[in-house]
Amino acid sequence: MFYELEVRSHIRVPPKEFANNTQDAILRSLNGEFENFVSKDLGVVIGVTEVLNVGEGIIIPGDGAAYYDTTYKVVTFRPELNEIVMGKITEISDFGAFMTMGPIDGMIHISQTMDDFVSFSKTNVLTGKESKKILKVGEVCRAKIIAASYKDMSNPKIGLTMRQHRLGAAKWIKDEINKTKKVETKK
Repeated sequence: MFYELEVRSHIRVPPKEFANNTQDAILRSLNGEFENFVSKDLGVVIGVTEVLNVGEGIIIPGDGAAYYDTTYKVVTFRPELNEIVMGKITEISDFGAFMTMGPIDGMIHISQTMDDFVSFSKTNVLTGKESKKILKVGEVCRAKIIAASYKDMSNPKIGLTMRQHRLGAAKWIKDEINKTKKVETKK
């Protein structure tokens, strides 16, 4: 889920920025600090949107930089268990598929792609034996987050499933809805 959070901390502004507007210098420092930043508490930080308040600055002897008590807003993406997400399939392998959810990718194990026996072809397509559903790179899908691991902060792992009602490739969901409408019309 995407969040906009208000954060307060001391921000380091290097001496080369002293001639510039303090608020702009702090925003540049923050964006540099949060580039590719991932934490278990915040999730994936997408960017700093606004500097709200800048307090008094202090200079630490031996460092030369100024530190400002600053309140600012950040936009983050924090994957939550059981959250339904939309994304696009970016890669398919013999063990499953990878789906981008914007700032981060998730993995769908082959057993979690559909309620069917799934086979992998050399053309990087997953096919259901009975259902004849196919999953290929570029498909827009709806999936559910079933696992999130932050053991390696530089590469968090997100596990996804598409084996539930109204999950999977957009085409599958559309076909399922049309089938349901036809059955209801016949009643």
